[in-house]
Amino acid sequence: MKLNIYDFTPEGLLAYLGDVPAFRAEQITKWLYSGASPDEMTNVPKALRERLKAELYTALPRIDTRLKSRIDGTVKYLFRMEDGAGIESVVMPYSYGSSICVSSQAGCRMGCAFCASTVDGLDRNLTAGEMMGQVLAARRDSGQNITHIVIMGSGEPLDNYENVLTFIRNAISPKGLGLSARHITLSTCGLIDGMKRLSEEGLPINLAISLHAPNDTVRKQLMPVARSVSIETLLAEAEKHFEKTHRRVTLEYALIRGVNDSAECARELAERCSGKPGFHVNLIPVNSIEERSFRRSSREVVAVFLNTLIKAGVQATVRRKMGADIDAACGQLRRAKKGKNT
Repeated sequence: MKLNIYDFTPEGLLAYLGDVPAFRAEQITKWLYSGASPDEMTNVPKALRERLKAELYTALPRIDTRLKSRIDGTVKYLFRMEDGAGIESVVMPYSYGSSICVSSQAGCRMGCAFCASTVDGLDRNLTAGEMMGQVLAARRDSGQNITHIVIMGSGEPLDNYENVLTFIRNAISPKGLGLSARHITLSTCGLIDGMKRLSEEGLPINLAISLHAPNDTVRKQLMPVARSVSIETLLAEAEKHFEKTHRRVTLEYALIRGVNDSAECARELAERCSGKPGFHVNLIPVNSIEERSFRRSSREVVAVFLNTLIKAGVQATVRRKMGADIDAACGQLRRAKKGKNT
C-alpha cells in the first residue's frame, strides 16, 4: 500500500517533496485540508499533481453506508479504507457547530464487556491519514462545519499512540485543520503509560476516562484493563493530567442495569469524586448489544444516581443520546456489516 498523503504533517510533506518550493507545498496542503483531490488543485503544476497520485495514496475514504437521523440530524458513516477495512464515524450537529466522533482502530482489543467495537477483536491500527480522512470525507459529504473532534469511536486511541498524536497535531496545525486543541477530546479505558506520555506532550486537549464502575471489583467484571490498573491509580493519573493541562477530565460511566447502577455504587462514586473540581462525571445509559446481555438502567434509576452525585458536590450530567434512530453508538453499524463486507 502507498503511504497516505495525510499521514504527513505539513512540514513532513514539504520534506518528502524535497526540491519543491515551500509555497507549492503550502498550496498542496491548503487543498488537501479542504478535502480536494490532486486533480482539483488548479494552481498546482500538472506534473506535480501527477507525482502526488503516482507516489502517494490521495483519496479520501469511500462512503459505504450513510445514515441520517430524522430526530436530530446526526449522520453516521461506515467508511471503507484502501484495504477494504470498515470504519465508523459519526457527525453530530450542535448550536455551536458540529462534532465528529472518529475511530482510531479497526475493531478493538481492550475487551470491554459492554462495547460492540470489541466483539470481534482488533483488525489493525488506523494511520493518522485514515483518521484525518474520516473528518474530511464527512465534512465534504455533510457540508457541516466540523469544529470539534472526539476520538472515542472504535478502538483505544492510546493503543495507537503515535498515529493518534500525529492526527491531533495535524488537526490543530494552522496549516492543517486549524482547530483549537481545546476542541479535541481523547477517550481512553486507562492505559497509564499512554496517559503519562500524553500529559507530557503539553497539548491542552480534553481527556475522557472510560471508568464505568466505582470500585475495582465491579470494573474487573466489565473491563480487562482493570486487572492491571486500579481505579485509585487511574484517577490519580487523571488528576495529574488536569493539573498539567488545566483541562477538565470527563469520567464516562455507562449505567448497566443491576451491574453498576445501585444506590451504593452511586454513593461510592460520589465519594471518589467529591472535592475534585477537575472531574466531571458523564452518565451514559448503556446501549443494548445483540452479543451481550447488558440492559440500560431505567430513567428513575438514572435520575437517582445523578442526584446522588450532584448532592455530593460532584459535577455530573447524563449524556444526550444522539442518533437514537440510526444506532449511532460506535461499533453497531460495523458489526451489522461485518459478515457482508469485511
